Formats: sequence, structure tokens, C-alpha cells
Amino acid sequence: MEAVLVYGLINSATLALIAIGFSLTFGISGVANLAHGGMFILAGYLAWELLANAGLPYALSAILAIVICGVLGALIYRLVLQRVRGLMLSEVIATFGLGIAILELLRYAGLVTYKYKLPVFMKGSFEIFGIAVDYQRLFVIVIGVVLVVALWFFTRHTKIGLAFRGIAQNERTALAFGIESDRTAMLSVAFGSALAAVAAITILPLGVITVDRGYDILITAFAVGIVGGLESTLGIIVAALLLGYCQTAAAHLIGTHWIMLVNLIAIVAVLVIKPSGLFGKFKELEERV
Repeated sequence: MEAVLVYGLINSATLALIAIGFSLTFGISGVANLAHGGMFILAGYLAWELLANAGLPYALSAILAIVICGVLGALIYRLVLQRVRGLMLSEVIATFGLGIAILELLRYAGLVTYKYKLPVFMKGSFEIFGIAVDYQRLFVIVIGVVLVVALWFFTRHTKIGLAFRGIAQNERTALAFGIESDRTAMLSVAFGSALAAVAAITILPLGVITVDRGYDILITAFAVGIVGGLESTLGIIVAALLLGYCQTAAAHLIGTHWIMLVNLIAIVAVLVIKPSGLFGKFKELEERV
């Protein structure tokens, strides 16, 4: 029981880290960035290349990987998404195709062996309720909490953050106040990509960097977003806790192969019962109209 409590919390923090960038982009721009998994793995690969082959310090490699992914996200919006903005099916096809292209190009580049692994931030472990927990997993929890608090502060006390909230709440009114929709949407995709990179740098030291994991990351981000409500940060946190503990309990009681099934079952159940998610509002508003 103690193991489920401890590792369920760690798993929940991991899910929140994975999904928060995906949720931010959708909440601001309305774009479901299905290249999220590709960005996640690309960030890990870039950090590894800069560390192992370029010889840069780990901290600098991580920062550069995050910045590069953020810039790439902005370019994706400017060169691709801006041209299909508002055409939901086209947005989905474009981002999904870009995500597959990133992952398969990395596979072609040789990202298929177990040598691709980022070092942990700090070696060692400690005990919680008699359960050994390594420091890297503690960093996952800490960074997850810090990111949520930082995003709350950012969206309420900075000019760009207030523009994000304005566009998310009512795009037409925001435009009337001089907030540029395309620029704000581009920044949201850039921020979402950078947050995917932060998640990758934090989580990937716990395993190896593989192309196939990118597809799992996308499904995980999508599941957390669907359950909590894609545009709701609170929903992401609650959904991460629910899915995190359900996955951990299923892995301990039934088997690890049930972890992904938990995500898929949760997606189907929420879409049947409350399509907008636990804290989502978009679908209900559309139905009233």
C-alpha cells in the first residue's frame, strides 16, 4: 500500500509534467499539438548530443535543448499552423504529421540503441514510509510543482501571460484590446514545446531515450488532457493525480501492461460521460449554442 501511495504521487507528477505543455498550447491557441511527443524525444536527443558529442556541460545542454524546442515550436506555428488556423482537421493532420516526421527522422539518425541516456541530476536515494526513492524522482515532483506555480504566476502577473488569458477567454474581445491573436498563439506553441522539453530533461534520466516512447508520451498527454479538460490547468493536475494513482495501482495489482490501457479506458469513459473533461468548458458552451 505504501508503495502505491509513494510511486502513485511520483507517477502523477510525471503525468502532469508531460501534459502541461500540451494543455497550455490548446488552451491558448485552440491547437491540439500532436507533435508534442516528437518534441519531447527531440529535446532529450538534443541534450544528449550536446552533452556527449559537443562536450557541453549538462546544464547548458539542457537549457539549449529547451530553447531550441521552443524556437522550433514557434517556427512550426509561423510556417505551418498559421496557414491552417481555424481548420481543426488540418491542424490535427499537420501537427500529427510533423510529430511522426520528427520521431522517424530521429530513428533514421540512429536513435535505436540503449546508449542514448541522460544522466540523473543527483545520484542517491532516500526512504519514504520504508520505500526507497531516488533523488531524480524527487526532482520530478519538485519541478512539477514549481512549473505549476510558475505558470499560475506567469498567467496572472506578466503582460504575455495576461494576453494568453485574454485570448483563451474571448479572442474577439482580446483583439479589440489590441492583443495580436497570431503572435499570442505562436508564443503558446513555443511555450508548450519548451515545456515538453523541460519534461523530457526531467523525466528521461529515469530511462533510455527511444523513438517509440514519443508515441507513448503523446497518448499520455492526450489522456490527461481529455480527462481533466484540455484548456484547464486545474483539470490537468486532478487528471494527473487520478490517472497516476490508477496506473500505479493497476501495475502493482494486475501488471504493467495495464498502464497504457488505463489511459485508453479513461479517454473512452470521459468522452462518453463528459466530453469536455472534468474541468473543461468548451464542449458545453458549443452544445448550448
